[in-house]
Amino acid sequence: MDHIFPVVHKWGLDFDIAAITMILITSIIVLVLALLAVRGASVDKPTKMQNFLEWVIEFVINIIGTTMDVKKGRPYLILGLTLIMYIFVGNMLGLPLGIVTEAHHGATLFGLELDLKGEEEAHIAWWKSPTADVAVTAALTVIVILLTHIEGMRRNTKHYFKHYFEPYIPFLPLNLIKEVSKPLSLALRLYGNIFAGEVMIGVIIGGLDWIGIVPLIVWQGFSVFVGSIQAFVFVMLTMVYMSQAIVHEEKH
Repeated sequence: MDHIFPVVHKWGLDFDIAAITMILITSIIVLVLALLAVRGASVDKPTKMQNFLEWVIEFVINIIGTTMDVKKGRPYLILGLTLIMYIFVGNMLGLPLGIVTEAHHGATLFGLELDLKGEEEAHIAWWKSPTADVAVTAALTVIVILLTHIEGMRRNTKHYFKHYFEPYIPFLPLNLIKEVSKPLSLALRLYGNIFAGEVMIGVIIGGLDWIGIVPLIVWQGFSVFVGSIQAFVFVMLTMVYMSQAIVHEEKH
């Protein structure tokens, strides 16, 4: 029996309770890590968490520096830090454990009936990486793309609008297609990698015996690597898109 996520219908909308719960958990974890990193901060005797935060800050600054002048990109340091911490933590949450329960037709949550996809009974998966939900990655992408366009219009107004018609006016449709493809690739790349990783973990666990523990450990380690790379790629592409919006170059 396949696992499905707990979805309820309200006000004509579908609410994925697992995704909402994991968004909140991820946000709390990131907030706690940030508070711990600055707690007891000292110039003379920095704490381990302070050293870790400084390393992350330097890492994000280096990402910004590869896409644009650091002075121009410094205002986006907090954006980069937030994205890389949130996405990394979110990517990791679905790896160590899973919470699955059985539900029968007519089962309710908060007084609302669960959608079992027409099945009489189903296994409900309550724990997953929030980034394994395309709605979450799409929401992150919409925020990033809106910010890049807003910053482009604010800091590079003349050339921002002009670049849609470069190198010639007939290229406008192609430039518009390029702008549309950015959020699609950004959202689907992150979602596809994390979702596929969790599906594979579920498949391995489904046929798990003492021999299967080895591939499970290997795949979990690989998933940590992929999750880390995807957090890096998302932030890198965010800064690339921001650079393209705010930095004017005479030659493209």
